Amino acid sequence: MKSKKHVDRSEYEKRLARITEMLGGIAKHADVQSLTRCPYRNVKDQCTAKFGCRNQRKPPVKGDPLICTHDGKLDYRTAWESDPEGFAKLQKTLKVSKQKNTMPCERESSATVRCGDAQCPATTEKTLFDHADMLGVRVPTSCGRMGHCHECIVEIRGGEASLSAPTEPEGFLDDRYRLACQAVVEHTGADIEFSLLRRSPQILTARSCGDGELDPAVTRHGDHVYYGDEQIDQYRGHIYGLAIDVGTTTVVTDMVDLETGESRFVTMFENPQRFGGSDILHRVSYDAGPFHGELHQAIINTLNAEIRDMCKRLNVSRHEIYEILIVGNAAMRDLFFGLDVQPIGQKPYKSTIEHEFRAGKRSTTTLTESARKYRLYTNRNAKLTGGPLIASHVGADAAANLVAMDMASQSDVVMVVDVGTNTEVIIGHKDRLIAASCPAGPAFEGGLITFGMTGCDGAIESVKYADGKFECKTIGGVEAQGFCGSGLIDLLAELRRADLMTPMGVFAEKASQFTILPERGITFSREDASHLAQAKAANYCGQMILMRTFGITPDRISKLYLAGGFANYVDPAAAIEIGFMAPVPIDRVVKIGNAALQGAREMLLSRRKRRAIEQLIATIEHVELETSPDFFEMFVDGCRFEPM
Repeated sequence: MKSKKHVDRSEYEKRLARITEMLGGIAKHADVQSLTRCPYRNVKDQCTAKFGCRNQRKPPVKGDPLICTHDGKLDYRTAWESDPEGFAKLQKTLKVSKQKNTMPCERESSATVRCGDAQCPATTEKTLFDHADMLGVRVPTSCGRMGHCHECIVEIRGGEASLSAPTEPEGFLDDRYRLACQAVVEHTGADIEFSLLRRSPQILTARSCGDGELDPAVTRHGDHVYYGDEQIDQYRGHIYGLAIDVGTTTVVTDMVDLETGESRFVTMFENPQRFGGSDILHRVSYDAGPFHGELHQAIINTLNAEIRDMCKRLNVSRHEIYEILIVGNAAMRDLFFGLDVQPIGQKPYKSTIEHEFRAGKRSTTTLTESARKYRLYTNRNAKLTGGPLIASHVGADAAANLVAMDMASQSDVVMVVDVGTNTEVIIGHKDRLIAASCPAGPAFEGGLITFGMTGCDGAIESVKYADGKFECKTIGGVEAQGFCGSGLIDLLAELRRADLMTPMGVFAEKASQFTILPERGITFSREDASHLAQAKAANYCGQMILMRTFGITPDRISKLYLAGGFANYVDPAAAIEIGFMAPVPIDRVVKIGNAALQGAREMLLSRRKRRAIEQLIATIEHVELETSPDFFEMFVDGCRFEPM
């Protein structure tokens, strides 16, 4: 007969105490839940009720259950009871809550909440999202205003002291940014102004695919769809691809029919990552902190919302989208792929992918992944492709520019200047090319300027000064809200022509600012001019050092190609006068619009062009501007508002 196993009483009591603690915790949690959680709300925050409720919101995916957006402030204890008295109490509580939430704006408050030109009275206990509803402003969200999706980020431009303290879901944002669903108006002592991160800038007219070459990676054979030699789906009626230029400031997306080469829909929006900083290095630094991954998530969420909108407008299925081709500078491209971008912010400023390529661990800097891996709103077998990088900050967008220009066939010396937060300059011809990156910053795209903005409706795009008065033209012909890049270049040129500003940026009579449009309160200060001078100096150095390295002067450049959405609207004469652009004869300046998007579209439609650009960029010489011995002196010269 086996002896009974000895039981350690102290160990037994310890385990019993632990089980008791666990059960007590469960009971306590249930108690707390009974106070705040609606009995019809399931574990996925979905509403299971068969009746209408003001807390119900439409789901992000059609056909899914409604989303419950209850904020946890209503006492639901009586809903768990079966006695009639408890039910009566619940009805009374619901009635009081409903009256509270449908109260009109407080008449006694003169404070307002403004977004753009729309405004309404500020109402306490209501969120900025609620006020956006009153203003008719569409704020993006896919979580039903629960603070989970982080899509409803807004920039607070005034009155932040009147808002509630940031909540836990807003921990990744600094003081200038809030989640509209979490920011509650607590006081009405001051006006509140906010703006969306998803304004739609002015879109350049899409061009057709250069030479009409049609050889996409995704093809149809009978009733089947193939990616290369791999069958990935049954034919559903269409085969679409997306060409996307992810800029530091703006993102442009083109939906392309891969069977015909036709551009079906182009959309443009502000890069939602700007809460992490207005330039590359700030975003790299942000991504190294405790909120690593938020920038990646922001661009994925926003792009998915844009894809849903495009599909709805075109009445097509997301399952017909089989490839997304992304271009952008190294940091923007790699953030989209969720890669470590810290090496880009440290010498020698090369991405992880470029390091691996140069070490022989990769045969190319092109990236190809499953779109499903990134939860993109496409066919489950779709591919996500990142265009090849040139070197350091000269990224896939610069490579796409060369595709659009067909640089491999250029026999004369040309210069390409893609103006942006990170400007790329390329000089040469088919036998020799040199390239450099200029960290210009966001000033000419609206950042750091008191009344600066991107090229949206209401942005001043051109300025003339006559008879002591500034005459301004805005995008969309609506009331002026601020200056976009082309308007700022015009303004600087007009100030110089009228002797209202010296080449050093000093205003006439040592004024600290000019009032440009008194009726709109729009001004331009010396500090604004200083930010623009530094941004201009970076562009100046890039062009001057590359011309010197190549051994040419401006008069020997056969064509100066201006690329990018901002550059397309610049007055070349004004840009040359202030030293923003090399003094090439005006008739040689060619605006090629968003060449990066055009190049991305052509790579999407042609496997040959993908192979050709890989071969071309392998021959490009990269020039590091800061290693030039006279870089600092040249930068100082570049800060002057006068021709090169």
